[in-house]
Amino acid sequence: MSLWVDKYRPKSLEELTYHTELTNRLKILATSDFPHLLIYGPSGAGKKTRISCLLEELYGPGVRKLKTDIQTFTTPSRKLDITVVSSKYHLEITPNEVGFSDRVVIQEFLKDVAQTKQVDLSIKHDFKVVIIHEADSLTRESQAALRRTMELYMSNVRLILCCKSPSKIIDPIRSRCLLIRVPAPTNDEIIETLSNIAKKEYIKLPLKVAKLIADESNRDLRKAILSFESLYME
Repeated sequence: MSLWVDKYRPKSLEELTYHTELTNRLKILATSDFPHLLIYGPSGAGKKTRISCLLEELYGPGVRKLKTDIQTFTTPSRKLDITVVSSKYHLEITPNEVGFSDRVVIQEFLKDVAQTKQVDLSIKHDFKVVIIHEADSLTRESQAALRRTMELYMSNVRLILCCKSPSKIIDPIRSRCLLIRVPAPTNDEIIETLSNIAKKEYIKLPLKVAKLIADESNRDLRKAILSFESLYME
């Protein structure tokens, strides 16, 4: 049994129910000369969901066939293991898993990916997407290595950097990315989402309870859905 937060996560841009202007902007991006993106906003605003829906728009349902691997990188002093989630079309990493050694991961990982061309001729994009989660935790050295990679391998790779705030991202990277802010949903949007889940689960959710959950969530939709499910289970 999957959690409701996963079960009812939108799978396409059409299924997104709030921030309509942002959704339309992502649709246009998917059909244009796709740039590097820096997507930022608070926890629970829907950044990862929107990235996932954008990938679906770029490549189709094949992006949902995911596998998880552990990739090892070697430094003079030790071996570094990092979790890589990937499909045929994209890869996702969280470099701060290895702390201050993230520069090695960024350099070696992106170089390997960038030197491999997309081979699926049935899709309209010949680049792979690399998603870097918690990009605002990257060290300055790692960000400098990332900037050099962006300059060298733009033709084969597009980067999507995901973080809470762009303030810790160095200017040379920010200037090479299109910045997209994902604001937190309003309480009314959270209430609407909870009400839709309640209907699908055949649960009666009084408006008073939905308002209370939304107020307590501090505009974090993921937290609100988890709280609703937890309340129902009790």
